[in-house]
Amino acid sequence: MKTTNPQLLETIRMLRKASKTHETEVWKVLSEELIRLKHRRAAVNLSRISRSLKEGEIAAVPGKVLGAGSPGRMSVAAFSFSEAARRKIEGEGGECLSFGELVERNPRGSGVRIIG
Repeated sequence: MKTTNPQLLETIRMLRKASKTHETEVWKVLSEELIRLKHRRAAVNLSRISRSLKEGEIAAVPGKVLGAGSPGRMSVAAFSFSEAARRKIEGEGGECLSFGELVERNPRGSGVRIIG
């Protein structure tokens, strides 16, 4: 691993453990995406997320969610959110989740779409 961010390291460990415990590939893929160097990690605008999601899916962004665009009502899990993105998502009645909250709610990873 090339990071020293303790929060990021803990998130990666949690996702790897969830992948093994629940035998789910989506958590393993997310952990591998988060290991990337910071400048290679995803920075995704709300407009891209809203175009990519289907009804009932939850977006998982292995990086930062940015506030450009109109989100509509959606649930998004990400490593971090800009203030504008958080305000817009919650203003539309959506949810901003951490990966820990997402794994706790949906341990099997069904309906989770990785965007980034």
